[in-house]
Amino acid sequence: MERDATLSVIGAGAWGSALTIHLARQGERPRLWVYEAPLVALITEKRENPWYLRGCPFPENVSVTGSLSEAVLGSSLIILAPPSHAFRQILQQMIPSLRPGATLLIATKGIEETPPHRMSAILSEMLPGEINAEVAVLSGPTFAKEVAVGQPAAAVVASSNLSLAELLQRRLSAPHFRLYTNRDVIGVEIGGAVKNVMAIATGISDGLGLGENARAALITRGLAEITRLGVRLGASPLTFSGLAGLGDLVLTCAGSLSRNRQLGLELASGKRVEDVLGETRSVVEGVRTTKSTLALAEQYQIPMPITEAVGAVLFHGLAPKAALSSLLHRDYRPEDEPVAFTSTQD
Repeated sequence: MERDATLSVIGAGAWGSALTIHLARQGERPRLWVYEAPLVALITEKRENPWYLRGCPFPENVSVTGSLSEAVLGSSLIILAPPSHAFRQILQQMIPSLRPGATLLIATKGIEETPPHRMSAILSEMLPGEINAEVAVLSGPTFAKEVAVGQPAAAVVASSNLSLAELLQRRLSAPHFRLYTNRDVIGVEIGGAVKNVMAIATGISDGLGLGENARAALITRGLAEITRLGVRLGASPLTFSGLAGLGDLVLTCAGSLSRNRQLGLELASGKRVEDVLGETRSVVEGVRTTKSTLALAEQYQIPMPITEAVGAVLFHGLAPKAALSSLLHRDYRPEDEPVAFTSTQD
């Protein structure tokens, strides 16, 4: 992964665009794949992404293409940042053009809906052995706009191959974008995905005017749910006290730029989820992740009452106030309920 080797970013949403800008500032020459043909033309003309990251210009050393094969051909490092629901289809289209031995860095935060799969599990399932790809995951408390303009941020790069994580750490870090390594791919992926569900819940709470005490309680109990699920899937509980766990959860639940929190605010005002989603081009990952998280919770018999309440609002028409009331009327229980440390890795 020498610095002058080709680097590709797949997906020109806000996060993919922000990573492209960051890497170009670091001296890379990234190729950005854009799905929408009109957006390819707009970015080429305006040198910014007016749909998803307005006001953040692309450096001149960024190239843009609408051809997926052209984007990845010969690349030694490919950063995957499409929406989770498109991840499998895009990967399938990429495979014939992948360079053997390439590194795939997953920047998508989500869980495939049916059946519920983490993004790295999809790679393990689909990549032919002869490609011999290296896989890592990037996650943490990072709003795209702030990364794009160079404001300080910290994140985690996780891989079961620690040497790979360290190589990526050195290549992608900057003084204003500090990366830490981690071996716990499962924990980093679960933390990055399920925090979006909790952000919808805290947005509902804030929208109903329930106060900061309620927000703090939802974030804390939400972390307990995420940890229970993650540990059952094979994650380390320590991961959830770090950047990819608590850090990302707090940012997404309380930050003003959080799309998932904004959805919760809109639902609390009486809007329907379909109407809110129809008003934005951006993907609100927490909606699909709620379904996939509920499926995992049922499969592994993990109690996740906040996730269940969000699901009832999103998919069954339960009023937001009634959903939060159901949480307040649950049976009393100890805070230090034991976490099942017997893990099941897929």
